[in-house]
Amino acid sequence: MLGIAGRLIIDPTTNKTHPSFVIAHSLRDLRIECNIVQSWCALLEQLVPTYVIFCLMTATGQPMQTPLQADDEQDSSQPPCVLVFNANDPSGAGGLSCDVISIASVGAHALPVMTGTYVRDTAEIFDHFPFEEEVVSEQARTLLEDLTVQVIKVGFAGTPENLSTIAEIASDYPDIPLIAYMPNLSWWTEVQIDLYLDAFRELVLPQTTVLAGNHSTLWRWLLPDWNSDRSPTARDIARAAGEFGVPYTLVTGIPAPDQFIDNVLSSPQAVLGSAKFERFEAVFSGAGDTLSATFAALLASGCDLTEAFSEALGYLDRCLDAGFRPGMGHVVPDRLFWAQPETDEADATDDTPEGPASSFEFPPHDTQH
Repeated sequence: MLGIAGRLIIDPTTNKTHPSFVIAHSLRDLRIECNIVQSWCALLEQLVPTYVIFCLMTATGQPMQTPLQADDEQDSSQPPCVLVFNANDPSGAGGLSCDVISIASVGAHALPVMTGTYVRDTAEIFDHFPFEEEVVSEQARTLLEDLTVQVIKVGFAGTPENLSTIAEIASDYPDIPLIAYMPNLSWWTEVQIDLYLDAFRELVLPQTTVLAGNHSTLWRWLLPDWNSDRSPTARDIARAAGEFGVPYTLVTGIPAPDQFIDNVLSSPQAVLGSAKFERFEAVFSGAGDTLSATFAALLASGCDLTEAFSEALGYLDRCLDAGFRPGMGHVVPDRLFWAQPETDEADATDDTPEGPASSFEFPPHDTQH
């Protein structure tokens, strides 16, 4: 009886005394080994004059939506996978390091594809060095040929060429939702900004399921000729994005009365959800990457749009509330707030001086070169 390999339970000792089939596979090769005792071989020769073996393989170079699984379903015992395109941020404020921690914090598995690297500290971005599009493509396609990806998240790609590569990959996997985040690009030159935004608008937006970004960033990009006395609403921005094929838009940082900030999930037809939070008296780096990565991971985990929107904003609010300043620049969201030990009120008021955590001392860096 043939069954799914993952459901077979075989006693190793008993298995040695019985005929067995050992099947090993990879995407680049398929190998089938048959270990049949001689008596069975003789019996098979009498009963079956011809042996026919059918091997189902995936052609090399063809896009593979998912690895072969029972009933084409993802194993619920494994975390869902999120493919992330973003730049490396050495400060740890945003970029891929932010994506990986945020995605893992809500129970998903990040597949980071590096598009380049920033040169920055916690206060500002000084420069960016992009990877060649071939490097980005090879990273992503190698993963897609091996793993089941539930959601794709696109952060900062660095160049129009990389955006073209990402759009091509997304078109090869049309069933995978794509969450696109547009960061603040004010640190770049105007020429670079215009080229990047034009490529994003023409190539990535038609593949996008949800576009996320700050209200002012999306306003300047999608509604450059807005001349009304009032600021555009989230639905106005969603309508503008919808002209390029985007069905949903997540707009953050909308100014609201009484020192509150509104965040809205909208389609061109209607507002799907909104949440207001009190404004923090601090400047953060990496908040947008944190929210978009968390939102993508929650969608990958099976949440619907409004549930993922609400949960992601709640997570971001906790991250900002626990934020810290590791340098002389902006505050960094603490995405691991949930891993910090809870402080008991009795311990907090205890005046007993604490001793050193360990008597071990690090030696000075006195190596001579």
